[in-house]
Amino acid sequence: MFELYFKSITFVFYKIISMKKHFFLLVVLVSQLVCAQSTITTKDLSFIDNQPRKKVVYQVFTRLFGNTNSTNKPWGTLAENGVGKFNDFTDKALTEIKNLGVTHVWYTGVPHHALVTDYTKYGISNDDPEVVKGRAGSPYAVKDYYNVNPDLAVDPAHRLQEFEELITRTHKNGLKLIIDIVPNHIARKYEGKSNPAGVKDFGADDNTTVEYDRNNNFYYLPNQSFKVPVATNYEPLGGEKNPMIDNYFDENPAKWTGNGSRLAQPNSGDWYETVKINYGIRPDGSKDFDELPAAYYNKSIAEHYQFWKNKSVPNSWNKFKDIALYWVDKGVDGFRFDMAEMVPYEFWSYLNSAIKMKNPDAFLLAEVYNPKEYRNYIYYGKMDYLYDKVELYDKLKDIVKGKSSTDGISTIQNGLADIEHHMLHFLDNHDEQRLASAEFAGNGENGKPLMVVSTTISSAPTMVYFGQEVGEAGNENAGFGQPTRTSIFDYIGVPNHQRWMNNGKFDGGQLTPKEKELRDFYKRLLNFSLTSSALMGNFMELHSIQPKSNGYNEKLYSFARWDAKERLIVVSNFSKDNAATIELIVPTELIQLWNLKDGNYPVRDVLYSSKNELKVAKGLGTIQIKLQPNESFIFKILN
Repeated sequence: MFELYFKSITFVFYKIISMKKHFFLLVVLVSQLVCAQSTITTKDLSFIDNQPRKKVVYQVFTRLFGNTNSTNKPWGTLAENGVGKFNDFTDKALTEIKNLGVTHVWYTGVPHHALVTDYTKYGISNDDPEVVKGRAGSPYAVKDYYNVNPDLAVDPAHRLQEFEELITRTHKNGLKLIIDIVPNHIARKYEGKSNPAGVKDFGADDNTTVEYDRNNNFYYLPNQSFKVPVATNYEPLGGEKNPMIDNYFDENPAKWTGNGSRLAQPNSGDWYETVKINYGIRPDGSKDFDELPAAYYNKSIAEHYQFWKNKSVPNSWNKFKDIALYWVDKGVDGFRFDMAEMVPYEFWSYLNSAIKMKNPDAFLLAEVYNPKEYRNYIYYGKMDYLYDKVELYDKLKDIVKGKSSTDGISTIQNGLADIEHHMLHFLDNHDEQRLASAEFAGNGENGKPLMVVSTTISSAPTMVYFGQEVGEAGNENAGFGQPTRTSIFDYIGVPNHQRWMNNGKFDGGQLTPKEKELRDFYKRLLNFSLTSSALMGNFMELHSIQPKSNGYNEKLYSFARWDAKERLIVVSNFSKDNAATIELIVPTELIQLWNLKDGNYPVRDVLYSSKNELKVAKGLGTIQIKLQPNESFIFKILN
């Protein structure tokens, strides 16, 4: 796979240019060869004609997507509340997902994980509700990595075949697919009943008399037995009687819990349903494996692969490599790696280079929340994309909640300039509060300016969570899962999405007019992002140069995106209540980079085709704009 661009080099020219314009031609020459001023990020654009445009990931919670049941009883059983199946992703459903402007579907919750529904007649043991979250179970407590969730199959005996058919159907409809791999932890009761020949279960060869051994798959608490955590604020299964709810789970010796707790009786707030995997990190935090030399920061996938080829690595590394390659061989196009920063980046170098040697186009997305580690996981760990959660997502959420102005957006974007392509943007996912929930934007309309900025500010992929495009607010009390988030632990329906699904017609037939309009907005925005070459090009923030005397305020944000083929100006109004009439300034520096002479230039909004005009006089550009509350324009310069 191509390294998409060199690290950007930033020069502090902005003030020099504004004060001493005779330096401008020199600056332009330098900017075209290397980089532009501090507010611009540039990269090698040669890949544009050889690579896809922006990618758009559509995350679906697989067991919820096709569920038409609207009972929504807290702690409801599968029979009471219903469950979606692989077969619900029909050709029609997949066509509509693709037409929304999607390139990749992330099927969340596919690997077989611990759950309470009885599947013993299929040779699957029951799970103890005291170490399962909810009734449907957490998708991040995987019980068998070589098979899939029986809930998702019409015939659980043939569940793997039904998923393989979904892989084929997804590809047939022009989409690629991603599934989860959760390297940091597995279910407390892991049972690999589908292991390929020669593959042993996790822990099968562990020395359980010691806390740590390099080739143990788990960490142990010798001479201590696991104790069920004392539940607070809930009862397993909502208080329902169950013979397995007896304050006992057989685990001796006790293992470390998934989030790193070393207590034999973890707290109810710990990831008590999981156990932590040992990657050769000693209990004191030191590494018990070869470390990557500093030079490998800039080395290729092939060089990383060669580095590990003949080296001894901890047993867990090989187990997860085999798991990932098993799914690659079945046609899975990539992975979302859960809590990747809890696993050393040397392991990611080992795993990801092996994946990429088999499929150079594999889409590798990591959940990482520590900005200080971003570059290590990208350059050493060879991740394609990381969550841009703690910077852009959190900033946009604060803005829409009235806790912050738009002023810091540019600081975030410029601070990530060298890795901006790798920072996947989202406003909604299974872990977070729904964008339209009362605790976030309040409704789908208020989320529109956030979505425009999130989608267009960088060349990184955009991610949308199913139901986001029709304003799903996650209001249901599902049981273990609480309102504002669509529960990942319970059998539940997703009301707005169900109205779009329209009993399997997937035509939006039950949507309200506002929901239809919102989905149309997403469709316009996402499809434009797939075709725009400018969104893979340069960035200049315009926000900081706008004088307040022109009507510009802290609820507005503006920037430019461009390449040799396309020039865009994006302006968004984050106010939920107030319109804004402004004269947007397009600075001399940008006008000269765009080679525009004095005169009037027609511009067109790519979302709804409204027309406007960019006026250039004495080298300075202006556009007269009126923005309604929550409105955005993506103006394209037409000549």
